[in-house]
Amino acid sequence: MKVETFLPDDYRPAEDEPFMNERQLEYFRRKLLDWRGELLDESRMTIEGLQDGTRNVADRASEETDRALELRTRDRQRKLVAKIDAALRRIDEGEYGYCEVTGEPISLKRLDARPIATLSLEAQERHERREKVHREE
Repeated sequence: MKVETFLPDDYRPAEDEPFMNERQLEYFRRKLLDWRGELLDESRMTIEGLQDGTRNVADRASEETDRALELRTRDRQRKLVAKIDAALRRIDEGEYGYCEVTGEPISLKRLDARPIATLSLEAQERHERREKVHREE
């Protein structure tokens, strides 16, 4: 049985507290769950929009363009939800917040901005330089 950690509404993880303590883990768990909920709500609205056959669209080409955009958005949301679920599993397994390449802590600032991050900023930059890959998010 999981005991819920009390977090004040204005809590933000700080560098001067132990890394990935209960409060930080709960902060990131809630942040991830809130983000996941928003994505799933958007997904439901997209599906409802796709199923709504009563749209007034000027022409068929415009409607097809809209549908393609909605489907790409839905696919992106699905991939993000999978990454969020993986981050939640890492929290449960005690691996959240640590770089999967170096094992070093990922900065709190990076995790706050990108809670699904699995690489430290330095490891991410090395990866992008080595692979010459630009993020597609």
